[in-house]
Amino acid sequence: MASNKPAPEAPAPFATQTLGDEDRAWEEWNPTEDSVRPLRGRHRVAKQRNALARSSTVLGVGVIAAVGAGGMATAQGKPPVSISLPDSIADNLPSAASIPVVGALFSGDQDDASTTALSAAPLTTAGITYADAEQGTTDAGEALRTRILQQAEQQQDTADAEAKAVAEKAAAEKAAAEAKNKHDAAEAKVAAKKKAAAEAEKLAKLAASYAIPTSSYTITATFGQSGSLWSSGHHTGLDFAAPAGTPVKAVHSGTVKSAGWARAYGYRTVLELDDGTEIWYCHQSTMGVSAGQRVTTGETIGRVGSTGNVTAAHLHLEVHTPGGAGIDPMPWLRGKGLTI
Repeated sequence: MASNKPAPEAPAPFATQTLGDEDRAWEEWNPTEDSVRPLRGRHRVAKQRNALARSSTVLGVGVIAAVGAGGMATAQGKPPVSISLPDSIADNLPSAASIPVVGALFSGDQDDASTTALSAAPLTTAGITYADAEQGTTDAGEALRTRILQQAEQQQDTADAEAKAVAEKAAAEKAAAEAKNKHDAAEAKVAAKKKAAAEAEKLAKLAASYAIPTSSYTITATFGQSGSLWSSGHHTGLDFAAPAGTPVKAVHSGTVKSAGWARAYGYRTVLELDDGTEIWYCHQSTMGVSAGQRVTTGETIGRVGSTGNVTAAHLHLEVHTPGGAGIDPMPWLRGKGLTI
């Protein structure tokens, strides 16, 4: 073990201390690396490697954080310390002018009003965006309130837009439905016109194949009319009052089923059509056809008279179905396109 070398004599005067009855002189001892024993065990301090690099990195991050927060950390009552960074770190640090808010402090074109507003901002700007700072907002609570109001306004605008879209859609659907209804009504009207035209054409063709049984007539009694003049208590046909001798015509082509005297009907001709319908011509003065004879539409088959149970000259016309039932001659004739 190395021995401690004697300390060099100090130029300063000896310090004395009174210990009881004896004055003892004390020398000033200056320990050196060679005279001090190195510590071992848990109290040993290991050498740090790359201490400068690590401390420089931490120091650089601390500087950036302090500048970004809006202020410079200072030590009260201590002299300024000179800080130097390696070139590898200093070259990679951002410039102060590029840091939001703080960069404006280093800019020469900032006006006094902006400088005053920024200097009045608190060091803690949590919740304040750069846009808020530009608008002069420096209170975090006010900034949050402003953003909440903006969000509520945006949501209301969105709701209004959706409601407007729904209303426009409903209006468009209603307009489309009304247009469709109008279109359908127009088509129905056109179809009805076409149907009426077709029916008229059909009736015109029928009218060409049917004829009114006489001319110069007046309807004096209709089907079903009640009265004591008829033995059944009601009229069974249609009366065409006309001068005696007026020609009686076949309403349609057919075959004469019978022609002769029929008591209360006087001289009667029964014309059977091809579908089995029977046409009775009664009270004729004369008959021009006989049973089994084939006649055509409009052909004269007799003359108006007053034979049988009558009060004046007229043609009593009856229409019977193939089954024998009597029907109203008026609608039947009109159904054939004839105007009575």
